[in-house]
Amino acid sequence: MEIRPILTALLRNKTGPVLVALQVAISLAILANTAHIVEERRNIVSRPSGLSDEASTFYLTVRPVGQETPEKQLADIKHEADLLRAIGGVAAVAQVSQMPMSRSGWITTVALAPGQDKSSAEASVYQSGDSLIGTFGLHLVEGRDFLPQDIADVNDGAEDVTPQAVIISKDLAGKLWPGEAAVGKTVYVGSNPGAGSRVVGVVERLVSAHAETTGRGLQTLVIPHRQYGSGSVLFAVRTEPGQRDRVMKEAEAALRKSSSLPLIMDQVTVEGDRQRRYRNDVALQWTLVAVSALLLLITASGIVGMASLWVTQRRKQIGVRRALGARRIDILRYFITENFMITSAGVFGGVALGLALNQLLVSKLELARLPAGYLVGGAVIFWLLGVFAAYGPAWRAASISPATATRSV
Repeated sequence: MEIRPILTALLRNKTGPVLVALQVAISLAILANTAHIVEERRNIVSRPSGLSDEASTFYLTVRPVGQETPEKQLADIKHEADLLRAIGGVAAVAQVSQMPMSRSGWITTVALAPGQDKSSAEASVYQSGDSLIGTFGLHLVEGRDFLPQDIADVNDGAEDVTPQAVIISKDLAGKLWPGEAAVGKTVYVGSNPGAGSRVVGVVERLVSAHAETTGRGLQTLVIPHRQYGSGSVLFAVRTEPGQRDRVMKEAEAALRKSSSLPLIMDQVTVEGDRQRRYRNDVALQWTLVAVSALLLLITASGIVGMASLWVTQRRKQIGVRRALGARRIDILRYFITENFMITSAGVFGGVALGLALNQLLVSKLELARLPAGYLVGGAVIFWLLGVFAAYGPAWRAASISPATATRSV
């Protein structure tokens, strides 16, 4: 079939083809970037936190109602931790300053030299007087866990103690020393200009308390400090598989029974924190999927409507061609080729528009670059969509009887 006659016919009536091509271009640009965003969000929502068993991990916040001396608070923390460890089904317990994905925690600056004008990185800080590697089930990829001599009891309201040793995440190590081993190196945590902390271990992964979607969400460090003096304490508890709910009930009962003061307690599961933290991301995914499906439906409807209009306008022309010997396959091929050419113009425009839209999103929202696969996949989808959407009107055109032309002339 000659392409030139089809192109000439399209150029004589440009408004309809241009509108359909523009619709395809806009839809492709939006669809490709939307699919990329959905995939990014899906990866973020499903990314591991670093905890070996989120389903078996929960935490308790305990606050006594009444006044206690700092020394009494420290003794209570150690006693309560021992009580929790004694409960059947408990695998590990640690007093900790914050929890992954809880959306409440401390972020600090990290520098490589004292008095550095600009920090080298920002990190989410976990402080604990117990082993978080053991309690969270973190994977140690370099160095060691804290030793008893590394741990210090720190009055949170009265002391500012620089840790002698720290454990950092692999992502933070890569940020500070790309391609180098981190163990043995010194970092300067927070605003203390003179004292440094030695890195003794690196864990594979530990997500931050706020679980940011940027790289900072995986930049974390652990400080071996048992904090007291603030009045409340947080215990992380990992249970044996299937024992979490029972242990939660027994833990609350045991702590209340052992305390001489009334306790305000709150228990939260890590699974619950994950759901709450990523609720908006999941909602965004479904919204974007719905928008994409709606765009495809609108684009298909536009192609069908335009093809149907052309069939109606060309009934006499089609009848004449049939009377002169054109076969049904010739008429069908004509309309499908015509729509394929229009869709192709929209596809090429959509690729350019999609790249421009992605550039805007990268500059404004810090999204990743759009992989070429999304544009290629989108182009194939719209080419197929154009063919299938035009097939019905094209088949109706091919079914017009030659007698139609005879009656119309």
